[in-house]
Amino acid sequence: MTTTLPQPTRGTDHLDLLEAHAIFILREVAAECERPVLLFSGGKDSAVLLHLAVKAFAPQHLPFPVLHVDTGHNFQEVLDFRDATVKKLGAQLVVAKVQDSIDQGRVADPGALGLRNRLQTVSLLDAINEHGFDAAFGGARRDEDKARAKERILSFRDAFGQWDPRHQRPELWQLYQGKVNPGEHLRAFPLSDWTELDVWQYIQRENVDLPSIYFAHERDLVQRDGMWLALCEWIVPRENETVIRKRVRYRTVGDASCTGAVVSDADDVAAIIHEVATANVSERGATRADDKFSETAMEDRKREGYF
Repeated sequence: MTTTLPQPTRGTDHLDLLEAHAIFILREVAAECERPVLLFSGGKDSAVLLHLAVKAFAPQHLPFPVLHVDTGHNFQEVLDFRDATVKKLGAQLVVAKVQDSIDQGRVADPGALGLRNRLQTVSLLDAINEHGFDAAFGGARRDEDKARAKERILSFRDAFGQWDPRHQRPELWQLYQGKVNPGEHLRAFPLSDWTELDVWQYIQRENVDLPSIYFAHERDLVQRDGMWLALCEWIVPRENETVIRKRVRYRTVGDASCTGAVVSDADDVAAIIHEVATANVSERGATRADDKFSETAMEDRKREGYF
């Protein structure tokens, strides 16, 4: 890919530059690949990515489908937001269900209260193979995790869907080689150079809709493994755990069984921006139990094909 990046104009700020680069990546990958798809969890990063994709191809409709890997343990607010957003845009929604992978014997059933985040990899790769997708746009950012900081903007996966950080193509001077070899596919991360603060500032500027779960509200919680987990079908109080009602919000949205809330009174975007600006730990590092198992938890999963 050698297309020249859009040139900044007078008065351009850092959000304009980030937006222009992200749109450039979206357009280039869409032009290079035959069957791209956009990964959409309903979280803030994927909501921003979808917003950028809509801007990139306007006034046309989105030229590729949206894919959600459904663990079966999702927050209902997020599922409702996903469905409403896709319907509003008139986009095609493909849902890959972890429960289907369990029913087919493709992955082991962790039990009613077990964690399912890691099981998403098989469901994702099966959906990519079934639909013949040769590129998948994801909303991952480099500041989220050490493993994600290693990844290129265009990340190539082999015929088994696996990622090898030692075999990545150079991306000097923002020039990208997007050719996909037979049997392979690529993951494209247009938000790689964004930070959590950038995302929230862009949400404020563009008035991007989000699930209500990102804003302060009251929930019944238990404190477990250093996190506040909301009571639900998959989180029930254990012996000696006390249920406490607190005002909280979520910095990241994942599996309800392993995603913690943060105590907060930030109930609008401006207040969240102030809160994020003073935070000293990433949103995943603070609130995702599935990233706490080992120092290489995310990298291990990415090698297997996780996004």
